[in-house]
Amino acid sequence: MSDHIRIVLVNTTHPGNIGGVARAMKNMGLNDLCLVSPKCFPHPDADARASGATDVLEQAQVVDNLDEALADCELVFGTSARERHIPWPLVNPRELAAIAAPLKGKARVAILFGREDRGLTNEELQRCHHHVHIPAVETFSSLNIAAAVQVITYELRMAEVAEEQAARPQWGTDWDIELAPQRELELMFEHLERTLVKIDFLDPDNPRQLMPRLRRLLQRAVPDKVEVNVLRGILTAMEKQVAQPQRGEGDD
Repeated sequence: MSDHIRIVLVNTTHPGNIGGVARAMKNMGLNDLCLVSPKCFPHPDADARASGATDVLEQAQVVDNLDEALADCELVFGTSARERHIPWPLVNPRELAAIAAPLKGKARVAILFGREDRGLTNEELQRCHHHVHIPAVETFSSLNIAAAVQVITYELRMAEVAEEQAARPQWGTDWDIELAPQRELELMFEHLERTLVKIDFLDPDNPRQLMPRLRRLLQRAVPDKVEVNVLRGILTAMEKQVAQPQRGEGDD
């Protein structure tokens, strides 16, 4: 859970939007919600829209001003749907996640969302280190606040998942057998080539790209020691079969 991320809603008008934000947060493992002077909260509409995320609403901080919301935060992002007169560091949600996710345990990050009708003021945005813009199509770029929170928290979640996967073993679980060392793989490929020649599948005078392609196929699988032994066992059985004298058609 990204417990270093705080979602801050400024002067939200409709309580249902607050509930929708709580649900979006819980979907992505966030629970730190701060409400700056909401117009109507708590409210049954917020509980209804939260749909199972009422715990996020119950522990939400309600404060009078932005100073209180940001007092213990070291990095602040402000959502903005329009360009400003003075250029400001601007990121998209994925870039935000790349910056914020690695700060877990190091810094608290606040992400500000403004009023439904006009967003954040210039003064509020000037409190932010970065502005974040969701690149929706220009002809219809206005997002509901809960949808905007969902987009950004999804990217935060994906950054966290990517970090977890990077630390996991190759196949997502601890493997039961050691991987085959290179020497064993080379012996297997020599055995494979020898057997393919014996069964007339590989012409040593015209090998084309058969062995390189088979190498690529088998090395993509990254076989373990037991798997290499199984493959060599199959090759040995094929060699024995080829070595057996063939009975004539008239033999009893």
